[in-house]
Amino acid sequence: MSKTPEQKIKWLILELDGKWTGTPALDYDKASGADIESAYEALVEADGHWDVRNETRQGEVETGIPCEYSRHYEAKSVASRMPDGSWVGWTYWYGGGKHGEPEAVDWMEYAYDLSVTEEEKTIISRTFNRTSNALESNK
Repeated sequence: MSKTPEQKIKWLILELDGKWTGTPALDYDKASGADIESAYEALVEADGHWDVRNETRQGEVETGIPCEYSRHYEAKSVASRMPDGSWVGWTYWYGGGKHGEPEAVDWMEYAYDLSVTEEEKTIISRTFNRTSNALESNK
């Protein structure tokens, strides 16, 4: 059963809520998109979704994909891996100063599926520290 990017995000929110509250989440493979929508609506009606929604809104990784612009908020493209192994991306809005409310900006409805190529890289990192003073060693 294919799910929209928005439904996948809602399932992530439901899953995180289940972890936080100790209640089981829907079985992603067996749940239809309508099941996810219904369960999410029930969470919203119970007013228990704000913390888990905002936690999910930050995403797992920054993607570097160009995103929308607003003169009121900062924005970056983020993504999370979904239960089916796919990736979904969206714009993460933040900032806005003292009276800003970036979490109120609609973001789930504009989510999009991503194709991802992963490759493992070996990185050598060097840190240098001076062990002697050059002026003293020349005397």
